[in-house]
Amino acid sequence: MLKDNLRSISPLDGRYSKKLQILEDRFSEFALIKYRLQVEVEWLIFLSSKKELNFIKPLSKKSIVNLKLLYEKFSLKDAKDVKKIESVTNHDVKAVELFLIKKLNSLKLNNYKEFVHLFCTSEDINNLAYNLMVKDYLSIEFKQITTDLKKDLKSLAKKWAKLSMLSHTHGQSASPTTLGKEFANFYARLEYHFDLLNSIKPSGKINGAVGNYNAHQLVSEKLNWPDLSKRFVKSLGLEWTKYSTQIEPKDVFSSIISHLENLNNVLIDLSQDNWIYISKGYLKQRTKKNEVGSSTMPHKVNPIDFENAEGNFKLANSFLVSIKEKIQISRLQRDLSDSTTLRNLGSAFSYSYLAINSLRSGLSKVEPNKEIISNDLNNSWEVLTEAVQTILRKNKVENSYEKIKKLTRGKSIDKNSYLAMIAALDIKEEDKVKLTKLTPFDYVGLAEKLAKEI
Repeated sequence: MLKDNLRSISPLDGRYSKKLQILEDRFSEFALIKYRLQVEVEWLIFLSSKKELNFIKPLSKKSIVNLKLLYEKFSLKDAKDVKKIESVTNHDVKAVELFLIKKLNSLKLNNYKEFVHLFCTSEDINNLAYNLMVKDYLSIEFKQITTDLKKDLKSLAKKWAKLSMLSHTHGQSASPTTLGKEFANFYARLEYHFDLLNSIKPSGKINGAVGNYNAHQLVSEKLNWPDLSKRFVKSLGLEWTKYSTQIEPKDVFSSIISHLENLNNVLIDLSQDNWIYISKGYLKQRTKKNEVGSSTMPHKVNPIDFENAEGNFKLANSFLVSIKEKIQISRLQRDLSDSTTLRNLGSAFSYSYLAINSLRSGLSKVEPNKEIISNDLNNSWEVLTEAVQTILRKNKVENSYEKIKKLTRGKSIDKNSYLAMIAALDIKEEDKVKLTKLTPFDYVGLAEKLAKEI
């Protein structure tokens, strides 16, 4: 195994293989074959249950159970058998069809072999397989890891809700916030995109060679084929696409990809902010005894988890954008360029999954450096000028903003100079007292409350 991993071309299958083992049953070649087999089996069972198709004898309950076991108990040996067939046919979906026919013979169901893949083009099987793959990933692995990340952010937001911290807009000192409120911001953004993803259910089609039920209608003009198609697709837990050419248009698929890309962008932003807070000394990282931060500088504790997260999110998005831009476009009724593109779907989702794990690892190691945060606040009394000019406006002092700007812009203000400035103001005494008592630590508005409300 070690030798194989070291010889892997992709780091997903090499360096990161253990971390991504959970996704092997979702996005591997094995998984794709299994999903295809599931669609073929369920379609055969579905057709056999339609009395109107009187040339297909209804399957017994026992036979249905045995057929479902073909994909529920699908093994690596089974997948290798399919690949052997494919080496002859040079057609991956046809190989699954022939594999199923072979299994029918062993189940003494050879009378049904002519009905395997009946009315179907390869895309009928493929689009449903890929959509099932995405549906299962989003509802299981992705949901779990994203929910865990949301819990992490909520916990940090509440834990540090009271911890006042200097803000930085345009990289410059700005009105104070709290560390917890900044994590609450990302929690809210993550939840927004997570909910958008959950609101979209993958959609599929099964309507024949060019989407018109040509062969279906030839066999029976009495059946409502679109209704049967809809019922079958929805029985798989997918939404139904009514109109298509040979390929499912993948507009819903593309929307899912776009929402995932947007979610990844939010998490890139979070990764970069944490990197900057570590660089500024606002956050420090807990160390592990045997870890090395630099091959030449022993003192270093590098923010590698956040750097890895950022890099892998960007890789994920590069795959997602490429896939999205291709799968919505097909020459006339069909070309095959989407097929090789979709085979990289697992890479896109895997890089994203890997990045979220790295991000969570980074978050688990950070803690605030209260001394540095406090010192920065104590040395930045100029950030209270927003408060001062606001109170001046309240007191109807003319050119309030300009007056404070002239006194403070580009200048370093300490506590004494701040208090001297307040003492010289011609404003109501109660407002002067309020400003005199104000410090950079107190001027955080509703930050604490907002952080605790998520």
